[in-house]
Amino acid sequence: MEVKQWWYNGENLDLGRTAREINEVRKQLEEPSSLAIQGFLSDASILRFLRARNWNVQKSSKMLKSAVKWRAAYKPEMISWEEIALEAETGKIYRADYKDKLGRTVLVLRPGLENTTSGKEQIKYLVYSLEKAIMNLTDDQEKMVWMIDFQGWTMGSTPLKVTRETVSVLQDCYPERLGLAILYNPPRLFESFYKVSSCTTSIITL
Repeated sequence: MEVKQWWYNGENLDLGRTAREINEVRKQLEEPSSLAIQGFLSDASILRFLRARNWNVQKSSKMLKSAVKWRAAYKPEMISWEEIALEAETGKIYRADYKDKLGRTVLVLRPGLENTTSGKEQIKYLVYSLEKAIMNLTDDQEKMVWMIDFQGWTMGSTPLKVTRETVSVLQDCYPERLGLAILYNPPRLFESFYKVSSCTTSIITL
């Protein structure tokens, strides 16, 4: 197995240890059920799950198995524009045509522009947007930036169930993908979200 020169928090990782841990995780995984899953199980992807579980091979493997199971059932890479076109009508989520100073993809979220009531379809649109944002990342970037504008948001805009599921999907299926969250005029109701996210993500409130 070829392991690239990995960096984390500005420090060069021990390549020998990193390779061993990636190999240990791979040993606990089943054979990929599709080309999409095979592509998902890259060294870089396994490394993100290891970081998310503080380099614990057992916990990382368990987390990764759950993510693989989710991807195999949900098939996020297969979501088409036609499936989420209605959700996209108001521009409540879109990829900015610029990047931050580190070259990271910027995803803009405006929950105050919610235009549907189906939590299932709202999550599908979020997943579609995440997949497209990841595809837009350069080879030297793993993380993206979220700019969340709460202007116009009310209690009826986004049910708490959808908010919790958003956090769950991001944490469990896309670990180490959110590098910075910029929140404009956030309501206190979202304080729990900040606490969950701030462990691995920089949070700026305006």
